[in-house]
Amino acid sequence: MTRPHGVQPVTKFVLSAVAIAALASTTLSAQAALDVTGPPPATDPSHYTNQPTDPTQALQDLLLETPANEGGMELPNGEVMENKRIVNIENVIQRDALYPYNYPTNGLPSPMFGAQPFTQKLLMFEEFGPEKLDPNVEAGTLPFPRPAAGVAPEQEADITRSGPAGADLDAFLQQAGISPFPTRESNTSLQNPWKPDIEQFLGRFLTNPPAEGRPPGEGWAHQRWNEFYPQAYYKTVQAGSRVNGGLRDSKQMHKYQVGEFGPGGLYYNTVDNNNPAFNGTTRGIPIKIHPNMPTQDHKNIWTFDGTLPPKLLMARYGQPMLMRHYNALPIDPQANGGFGLHTITTHEHNGHSPAESDGFANAFFFPGQFYDYRWPLQLAGYDSINTTATEPRAGFPCAAGETLWVNDANPGVKTCQNGRINIRGDWRETMSTHWFHDHMLDFTAQNVYKGNAVMMNYYSALDRGNEAINDGVNLRFPSGQNMAWGNRDYDVNLVIGDKAWDQTGQLWFNPFNTDGFIGDRLTVNWQYAPVLDVRARKYRFRILNGSVSRYLSLAIVAEATGNSGELKGPAGSGKTYKRVPFHLVANDGNILEHAIPFDGTMDLDGNGNKDEHKGWLPTQAIAERFDIVVDFANFATGTKLYFINTMHHDTGIIAKRKIPLADILSEKYKAVLTPGKESWDKGDPAVGMFMQMVVKAYSGTDMSMNPAEYEPAKPGKAAGKKMIPLWLDRSNPTQMAALQNARYRTFDFGRSSGTDLDPWTVKTDGGVSYIADPRRISAAPQLASGPTDAGTVGDGTTEVWRITSGGGWSHPVHIHFEEGIILDRNGNPPPEWEKWSRKDVYRVGGDPESGGSLTVALRFREFAGTYVEHCHNTQHEDNAMLLRWDIEHPGQFQVMPTPLPTWDGVEYAPSVGIPTFRTGSGTVANH
Repeated sequence: MTRPHGVQPVTKFVLSAVAIAALASTTLSAQAALDVTGPPPATDPSHYTNQPTDPTQALQDLLLETPANEGGMELPNGEVMENKRIVNIENVIQRDALYPYNYPTNGLPSPMFGAQPFTQKLLMFEEFGPEKLDPNVEAGTLPFPRPAAGVAPEQEADITRSGPAGADLDAFLQQAGISPFPTRESNTSLQNPWKPDIEQFLGRFLTNPPAEGRPPGEGWAHQRWNEFYPQAYYKTVQAGSRVNGGLRDSKQMHKYQVGEFGPGGLYYNTVDNNNPAFNGTTRGIPIKIHPNMPTQDHKNIWTFDGTLPPKLLMARYGQPMLMRHYNALPIDPQANGGFGLHTITTHEHNGHSPAESDGFANAFFFPGQFYDYRWPLQLAGYDSINTTATEPRAGFPCAAGETLWVNDANPGVKTCQNGRINIRGDWRETMSTHWFHDHMLDFTAQNVYKGNAVMMNYYSALDRGNEAINDGVNLRFPSGQNMAWGNRDYDVNLVIGDKAWDQTGQLWFNPFNTDGFIGDRLTVNWQYAPVLDVRARKYRFRILNGSVSRYLSLAIVAEATGNSGELKGPAGSGKTYKRVPFHLVANDGNILEHAIPFDGTMDLDGNGNKDEHKGWLPTQAIAERFDIVVDFANFATGTKLYFINTMHHDTGIIAKRKIPLADILSEKYKAVLTPGKESWDKGDPAVGMFMQMVVKAYSGTDMSMNPAEYEPAKPGKAAGKKMIPLWLDRSNPTQMAALQNARYRTFDFGRSSGTDLDPWTVKTDGGVSYIADPRRISAAPQLASGPTDAGTVGDGTTEVWRITSGGGWSHPVHIHFEEGIILDRNGNPPPEWEKWSRKDVYRVGGDPESGGSLTVALRFREFAGTYVEHCHNTQHEDNAMLLRWDIEHPGQFQVMPTPLPTWDGVEYAPSVGIPTFRTGSGTVANH
């Protein structure tokens, strides 16, 4: 299994029961194509190439190459956009900064059309609702619908600027089965069904344009396909804004029958309690930021399914999943409302996924195509830790009678016992709150802002979404108890993002400011200032910062009775408020070792001030997730509580400062629209209350955990129980000494050597500062082993990466694929909320809670291929602050090529590594 990569292909024959069924009609000769772990042969389009002995010239040559994503910007008659800005030609509102407070970035303030805060119900996420992948199910025969002429806001008369009719999309997605059936290698045998329409737009013929956009050949085949054969699947389409047809009503786990989603429950009516037409259905919900505001045009908002509510994938560890993602965006790249590109690539942030399903920035696909993403949903350490699947804390949550194929010491189909099935891997790597979103090279910010983002909840034996099961493993986070797993009655997903819209009410974005984009209205689940009814009991909130460039710092306050509150409201209002304590239980989707109390009892960042974090979260950068547990049990029915954003920005380049809660609530700090200036003044309009909660009576029994039992040590008090311990103990001398032998790499995020078009750069290992190019490899750790059988023990490959930034800028740096443990911040221990956490977004730079450097330990296991590291201020990412890094097979000596997608199919270009891409800058002991 560990012979040098490139010497001889190695095949592992491990088949799931479903894979065996799928292969039942084949002969044994087909086994030669199963789970190949060797390199592609020289005849394969994705074959590897040699790294130059001296890469200097090849790296210089890359600087003169045409953009790697050029294929996505083709115009009629053989023309190609001269640069990435040309796609934004329809952007109609631009202006220079006229006043000190410039919100939205270089744009006019967003009009409200009479909409008032806290006058609409919060939309709860809508589940995708995966189904069993069964090769014996006869698939429907309706083809992926072609774009059609129609009327605004859902379509246009010109089909190259339009999309399929909403009814046709629903009919297509509702069909049974999946056709063509998923394959290990990209399916290049079928043509893009939109071929005639694409040819009409381009003014040329296409040569066998494939229906699947995944790069072809062995190099981008699904790794370990049969071992992690997808057990479940779902289909979705990226499409322009349209009215929800109720497509997924029947796919919801709760079926609108039980708990708070059933009749009489808080969320049985999906959007408007005064309209019974929305009882138990999302049918009829338009895409509006507020009911008073205009319906969004199909060119301005692009969502999964083309609809709201935002979507949620509920996945379970051990059950591999396939997402067939269709692209139904306009063929004309400039039919975008002034921002966004119609080619997309989907990143599951931050799954333990093989590279072909990670959403590499240059593995994008086109309108009319689909891409099959297969997520193994296995615990990291699958090949080295708990390989016999005997650890009960590594488990698949299930209902009685469910089965799962497990590759343990006795591979085969296992039946659910006591609510779980044991699986392989390191239970300390269990993840919880994720999201997936577009990652198109140079257009991530624009496409995600337009709606290409959803959330994903991982369920496990530890975090099963049923608070009533007390088996010594389940942590019993607030959720509910009506279903075996996945209850969302008291487990609420919130995606928070700043937005702006033009004078007609259509979503607007400024793609020209490369420092970052700041909107002037804060939204929750795509809504302006919504209201959430909550029961008088504990809740879990999964909070995602889904902004482009805006950092957040959130607090919760409750209206107090009389003058009993510690914080006064506006003069003459008679209102006072009190801060609401809570516990942080997960950070970046990773359950913490200890639950962190934000109640004023601990000095969480070591600055001597315990009180500052009572009811008040620390800085939350773009893409960071904070899971908190809030107890509403002591509030009277009818009490109103509020989420408040306290983080003031001047521009998108840096989060300036937190505003004291007292100043926000008293309105001493309050942004105002100055008459005649057409501009905000006296503050940042996204600072303040942005969501209301109203307490409702609770007659049930709250069986969820008490997070106080899991707190870290306090002065005079021993540490409580651990939720999920870290795999590295910073206080253990033996473990820290072992890190001295780890490979060491440095990454400096800044502006050195940038250009006007691409100002942001990354310098690796003290070398050259480069702008992004997916053909350049900046780092390449190698796996310690290939696939392993049950009984294997090992650690994988551990490296230490140092991330730095200067110049006063703030960068939330995201490393794909693996979570890391922060060893230090600026040479000091990290604050409590990071001390006990594995992270995938690392704040560095100019905000007070970050500083200029941090060091992180990472482990690489199971999967190889091409990944990226970048700033998640996505305007920085899209303007060159991104680098490619690869995970190589054991002993690999050649480099993986780079996919270059076009309308005609995917080509490959040679890649080149920087001088230190394999060596780094030595070991930790050398620094």
